[in-house]
Amino acid sequence: MKRDLHNHIKCTTAFAPKAAVTDNTAQVSTIVDTANFGSCELVGVLGTNADSDATYTVLVEDGDASNLSDAAAVADEHLLGVEAMGLDFADDGATFKIGYIGPKRYVRVTVTPGSNTGNVFLGGAWIQGHPRNVPQSTQVN
Repeated sequence: MKRDLHNHIKCTTAFAPKAAVTDNTAQVSTIVDTANFGSCELVGVLGTNADSDATYTVLVEDGDASNLSDAAAVADEHLLGVEAMGLDFADDGATFKIGYIGPKRYVRVTVTPGSNTGNVFLGGAWIQGHPRNVPQSTQVN
């Protein structure tokens, strides 16, 4: 059986790798445009946590304005998975995901550390599937 995921997804940066956050500064993803795709998922990766009691709050917002000036918190019924996923200091190197199935065109995710006095590294990507047109480009986005 031929299993081709490669040509049926689009991957874009959500959280670009950067210097560690050493306080409780919120990390805001890029805004993803869901037009022409039937599914949308954020996959995040936590680095090694240097703080022994840090926690993370996840917020998913959507809207119809491309800059999300109309952003509102996404209702739970439009999420696959939950924002209260219990990410904390013990999740060194952990991956997490949350899917969006709502009616709005644009989406972003904010991850906010709490009680963080150490280093927090966060990276992530948007994965969009069920495209209207295939194959999807393999070009770097």
